[in-house]
Amino acid sequence: IIKFAQAIGDTNPLYNDEEAARNTRHGGIIAPPTFMRSLISNSPPAYKSPYSANLDGGSQWEYFHPVRPGDRITVTTKLADLFERPGRLGNMLFSVRETKYVNQFGQTVALQRTTGISYNP
Repeated sequence: IIKFAQAIGDTNPLYNDEEAARNTRHGGIIAPPTFMRSLISNSPPAYKSPYSANLDGGSQWEYFHPVRPGDRITVTTKLADLFERPGRLGNMLFSVRETKYVNQFGQTVALQRTTGISYNP
């Protein structure tokens, strides 16, 4: 966690100073919210897009519990929604993936919903 915070240039003592973090409501170092982006799901892709071009339609995050040093996080991804809409260039396929981050106690620590947009240029 400390090395991750240093790598992204985050100087918040909650993420890299054990003594300072100990005196907070968290009682010690916790991971920055962006730490979840470094964890990869082992879930296979749920579908193969028939379109050749892809765009990132953005992500929404919810955080429920802090991640602490020593936590074991399991990451799973599922396809939450898949739909087509017409666009200027023709049909576009929207996929919404839901990624769940669960600690060793079975607590969901974060939930990510990511939208992908596929189309033929």
